[in-house]
Amino acid sequence: MPADLLIRGGRIVDPSQDIDAVADVLIVGGKIAAVGQGLPPADRRVLEAAGMIVAPGLVDMHVHLRDPGETHKEDLATGTAAAVRGGFTAVACMPNTTPPIDHPTVVEYVRARAAVVGRCRVHPIGAITKGREGRELAPIGTLAASGVVGLSDDGAAVHDAGVLRRAMTYAAMFDLAVIEHCEDPALSDSGVMHAGAYSSVLGLRGIPWTSEATVVARDLLLAEETGARLHVAHVSTARSVRLIREARSRGVRVTAEVTPHHLVLRDTDVGDFDADRKMNPPLRGETDRSALGEALADGTIDAIATDHAPHAIEEKMVEYDQAPFGVIGLETALGVVLTHFVQPGVLSLREAIRRMSTTPAAILGLPGGSLASGAPGDIVIIDPERRWTVRRAELASRSKNTPFDGWALQGRAVVTIVGGEIRHNELAVEAPA
Repeated sequence: MPADLLIRGGRIVDPSQDIDAVADVLIVGGKIAAVGQGLPPADRRVLEAAGMIVAPGLVDMHVHLRDPGETHKEDLATGTAAAVRGGFTAVACMPNTTPPIDHPTVVEYVRARAAVVGRCRVHPIGAITKGREGRELAPIGTLAASGVVGLSDDGAAVHDAGVLRRAMTYAAMFDLAVIEHCEDPALSDSGVMHAGAYSSVLGLRGIPWTSEATVVARDLLLAEETGARLHVAHVSTARSVRLIREARSRGVRVTAEVTPHHLVLRDTDVGDFDADRKMNPPLRGETDRSALGEALADGTIDAIATDHAPHAIEEKMVEYDQAPFGVIGLETALGVVLTHFVQPGVLSLREAIRRMSTTPAAILGLPGGSLASGAPGDIVIIDPERRWTVRRAELASRSKNTPFDGWALQGRAVVTIVGGEIRHNELAVEAPA
C-alpha cells in the first residue's frame, strides 16, 4: 500500500466537480481522500505544488503498445513509461497485436504483463471480429467478462455492414463502445496521404475525404438502429464532423476523438516525403484541420487521443509510399494541446483536461478522470510555464517516429501519480515529519 501523500498549494483543476481553485489534495491508501485548503501534513509525504496545475491523471483511449507480437517497436514497459512522462495515468490499448486481442487468453496476458511491468494502468480493447478479419464475430460476451473496455478492429473498419450490425447489437447488451476506424479501402485505393493539390505535387496516391465520411455515415445509421454506443476514432475530415453533429442532434449515441497531430498539422506538412508525418487517416487540408478545432471547441468532438503508433526507425527510413502508417504521441500530446489550444484561448484549461481525462474515462467506463473523494489516486501535476523542445532521442518510447521533433512547447507534466504511487517525478518530495 503506498504511503499517504499530500499535494500542497497547487491549482486544482477537476472538470468532474467544476473545481478550479488553489487547494491541497490528500491521497490515502491509493485513493483521493480530500481536496481542500490547509489539509494537515503530519506523517505524510508532501509535494509542494505552488504555481503548478494539479488535475486528474490523463486518460488516452487510443494507443498501440505492440505487445504481444511487435515488441521491437514498443512493449508494455516502454509504452507505459512514455505514458507517465506525458502525464497519462491510464491508457487503452488497441487489439491489432499479434495475436490480436480477440480472445480472453490474450486479454489476460496483457493485463497480467501490465501489472508486472506497466508504469500506468492498461485497459485492453477487444477485437470486434476474430483475427480482426471482419468476417466472424469475436466472443464479445466472454471478452466483456474478461475485462475489455471497448471493441474495435482498429487499423480497419468492419467492412461487412451485417457483421458490424450484429456486433453493435451484442455490444449494446454489455454497454461496450464500438470504436471504429472509419475507412473504405476501396476508396482509399492504396493511397498514402490526403488526396489534394499537395499529393499531386508530390506524385503520391491520395486518400479522399469520402473514404472516411462514407463509413462514418454508415456506422451512424447502424448505431441509430441498434442503440449501440459508437465511438469514431481519429476523426480527420470536416464532413465526418458534420455527420456526427447531425446524428447527435437526433439522439444517436455517438462520441468522437481527434488526435493532436490532426489538430495542428496539414497535408502540406508532409514536406519532402517526411515518413514521420505519415499516418492513417492522413493529415488533411486546412479546411478539415480548421473544422476539427471548431468541433473540439464546441463539443462535437468529445476527446483528444494520441493514436500512439510506434514503428522502428528502420521501418520509417524507406520511401514514403513504402513506410508504415503511424506516429507516436504519448509524450507530446499535453504540450501540443497546452501550447496550441489553451494558450491561444481556443480551449480553456478545464476543457482541455476534460477532453484528455474526464471524458475519455467516462466513454470507456473507467475509474479515474476525477479528484472526487474515493476516486483512484491518479493525478498529473503540470508546470504550465515549463518551456521545452521535443527531441526524439530523449523520448521514452522505444520508437522515435514523432511528427513534432524540434517543436518548442510550453507546459509539461512534471509529476504523474498512479494509485498514490509517484511514477514520474521532476519535483522534490518531503519525507513525513
